[in-house]
Amino acid sequence: MKKTTLFFVFSFLTLFSLGTLAMVSYRPTLKKQLSETYVNFLTFSGGNTDLEEVVIIEPIPIPEEIFIVPDLKDYKARLRKDHYSNHLSAAEENGSGLIMDKEGLFQLVEEGALVEVNSGKGYEVEKLTHSHPYLTPETKKVLDQIGETYQALAGGDSFITVTSGTRTIEQQKKLGRRNRNATKGNSSHSYGLSFDISYIRFNGEKSWDWKKLKQLEKVLSHFQKENKIYVIKERKQNCFHITVR
Repeated sequence: MKKTTLFFVFSFLTLFSLGTLAMVSYRPTLKKQLSETYVNFLTFSGGNTDLEEVVIIEPIPIPEEIFIVPDLKDYKARLRKDHYSNHLSAAEENGSGLIMDKEGLFQLVEEGALVEVNSGKGYEVEKLTHSHPYLTPETKKVLDQIGETYQALAGGDSFITVTSGTRTIEQQKKLGRRNRNATKGNSSHSYGLSFDISYIRFNGEKSWDWKKLKQLEKVLSHFQKENKIYVIKERKQNCFHITVR
């Protein structure tokens, strides 16, 4: 092959690769199409059509979203009550599927569809007796953001308490006999997308603290307005029932 032809082929491949790199990152199915395009071009140019000699650019990993803690000091929006049907619809659409029993739950954990939730910045998870400390990765990410935002607003090492995580259908049925707030049918807790936060327990102590309650409501209202969560205030259980959208 002449030098001018080689230069032309090399230049085209370089520009073509750079131009399609972003698309490959977001649409891996383009890899096959790009391979065929390279082969057709090389055939047209009189080059070698051996696929093994065609360089395929691997997708570049997309960096995780960087969370910037919002300044809610002067935030005025009020917390609204979202209908439970919204919670259940979000859970059915975005959750890990209805979790029937403990075996099914730990199968999802093994597959990575659920992750363990321990205490994080701005929140702690109390010892759970009627649910499991596992949530979907996206739900845990939102919980982390809520905890971090609350601590930034309340100051110091302030933290809230998570009182419920994922419940299996078996657990939900047992709880329904004791707690009238527990849904009689399927619960959003059984999809890995819901958790409860106490509004009478702050910094590890049980107390009616009006200021801290309003700070927590302000944080939840912000995430609600950002279309990240649905919220119901459960007065009998003294907690906010939260489902990630």
